Amino acid sequence: MTPLAVFVRTLLKTSAIFIGVTAVMLHPSPGWSRATGFATASSPVVTARQSPAEAAVDGLVAALKDTDAGVRRQAAAALGEIGNARAVTGLMDALKDADPDVRQHALSALGEIGDRRAVTAIAGLLKDTSPSIRRSAASALGELGDSTAVDPLIAAVHDANADVRRHVISALGELGDSRALQALTAALKDEDVAVRRAAIQAIAEIGDGGGSQHRSIDR
Repeated sequence: MTPLAVFVRTLLKTSAIFIGVTAVMLHPSPGWSRATGFATASSPVVTARQSPAEAAVDGLVAALKDTDAGVRRQAAAALGEIGNARAVTGLMDALKDADPDVRQHALSALGEIGDRRAVTAIAGLLKDTSPSIRRSAASALGELGDSTAVDPLIAAVHDANADVRRHVISALGELGDSRALQALTAALKDEDVAVRRAAIQAIAEIGDGGGSQHRSIDR
């Protein structure tokens, strides 16, 4: 990584933490103790184990529910830059946001974090109204490498959008599961040439499945 890239990444992380601290001050979570000056009468006492960085992540997660979509988008992007698995649950909730850009940023953040707990939630985006989100969801599932994504991806092989179909097929190739071979073989007759090429590559990656019912790639 070049010195400039390191500087930019450090700057982004520093900005993200600042946003998180600000969000905590504006929307204190139940985890803050009375000693902080922000807790309510019903708030439980926080343990001394929570670091400032953890508090910042919690603040960014809280900002995912801000009334302003721009704030929610920026919070999701910041959480992706930080890459802390503490944010996974909040980001999965953000995949249901009414704003497609927020959903896209939350999806990207979960891809950056790479936590397999998000597989089922991401698979749900294969039915999103936005083709770009469906495409990104397919790619993320391929990168996560969890075999539980195979069935949802097989169902998405017939997506109305050719680019989405191509990404779905590529993801199935990455997962390397022989259960996808029938759907991939059918995709060899797809009307889109890029989809047909992707199907050939995916079948080559899977091979004959080693004679097993299914196989997944551990990442």
